Amino acid sequence: MKLYTVFLLIALPFCTFSQDSLSSHYKIYSVSKQKIVPLDDITDAMLNADVLYFGEQHNDSTGHFLEYSVFKKLSQKYPDKTALSMEMFETDCQNVLNEYLDGLIREKNFITEARAWHNYKDYRPLIEWAKINKIAIVAANAPNRYVNMTNRMGLQSLEQLNDVGMSYLPPLPIDTATGPYYDNFLQIMGGHAALGGMQMYQAQNLWDATMAWSIARFIKSHKGYKILQLNGSFHSEEKLGTAAQLKKYAPKVRILNIATFDDENFDNPDWKKLSKSGDFIIVTDPKVPKTF
Repeated sequence: MKLYTVFLLIALPFCTFSQDSLSSHYKIYSVSKQKIVPLDDITDAMLNADVLYFGEQHNDSTGHFLEYSVFKKLSQKYPDKTALSMEMFETDCQNVLNEYLDGLIREKNFITEARAWHNYKDYRPLIEWAKINKIAIVAANAPNRYVNMTNRMGLQSLEQLNDVGMSYLPPLPIDTATGPYYDNFLQIMGGHAALGGMQMYQAQNLWDATMAWSIARFIKSHKGYKILQLNGSFHSEEKLGTAAQLKKYAPKVRILNIATFDDENFDNPDWKKLSKSGDFIIVTDPKVPKTF
């Protein structure tokens, strides 16, 4: 009875947006199959992969529900061999996250001390599912103070950190090679003039590299696991950004990625144009209410 009550509490945020009610508000396209596919095709494809990057739109309620659905399906298909990795928590909060998952601290303290995002309710079902089912969660992101530090003073400034600070980051130096990812970053930021130097791009690479390093460390001590990584879509589109950084830390890792788009042309998306972004493309209906 207690387990049922807890599960009911987890499910409540999605009572309004059930699988049935949302099914007409998203489309999943498989690039390899060149057609629209059901959600199960994603978890089935993980048979031959180690890490699934789910590139989300942070305010997309449909995407958040699909993340929960994928996570649940993965944990049921690969019991005791599934983990969740999240941009939404920073590496120096790993212990707080573990304490909550172990039932040692209250949710109120966890939200405050783990510096949960202001839309935490959107991710809460994933956290609670992991807590009930004893599934590991990786706090993958770089501490924001170090991202800000890099944005102001460049990556070299991180060399001034002590051993405690460095323990939250990947080994230096961090690769900031230019190429397609840099070009995409420039386009989004509005060109060279908007950057005001390379520090902003270096901060982006610190972000990406820390998430990749966090996953690589977990893989090293958890052979055979299937890892679902949640991050903003730009971080992993075209398997660039953090996905490319992961291949540097773990060259043999097998990656699948999902790119999501809130598309005004929802009824007839340009799949050919979008297909370069991921192995699976999710297009969501912009008419569904946003989470913030």
